[in-house]
Formats: sequence, structure tokens, C-alpha cells
Amino acid sequence: MEKMLIENVDYYINNQGLMVMTEKYHRDRGHCCGNGCRHCPFDFESVPEPRRSFLKKNADNFIEIKPDFK
Repeated sequence: MEKMLIENVDYYINNQGLMVMTEKYHRDRGHCCGNGCRHCPFDFESVPEPRRSFLKKNADNFIEIKPDFK
């Protein structure tokens, strides 16, 4: 049985209406998924280069980008 997610504990909804997983959620999962998540506590270890270097360099300056739904 999967654990139920709790809003504002495991995730929150950002200004664009997207679900963003929290650092707590990632720590509970126990590993980097490789997607470059905003709150990754694992230093983006599974994200392939060159994206990993870009994320590490810009993690402190992260801005939310509205997805382009065409």
C-alpha cells in the first residue's frame, strides 16, 4: 500500500498550479530520481550532464518557469 501524500508536507502547489515535491518527500523516498527536482536534497546525483552542472550552479537562483502548453 502506498503512503498518502499530505499537502504542504510532502508537496505544495506552485503559482502555476503545478505540484512540487518537498525536500521531506525526497528524503523519505531516499534517492535522487534524476528529474532535477527543485528541492532535491541529493545534489542532483542521478541527473545526467550537462543538466546536472547547470542545476547545481543555478540552484540558489531557481525561478519558476511557467510551462508552455501549446
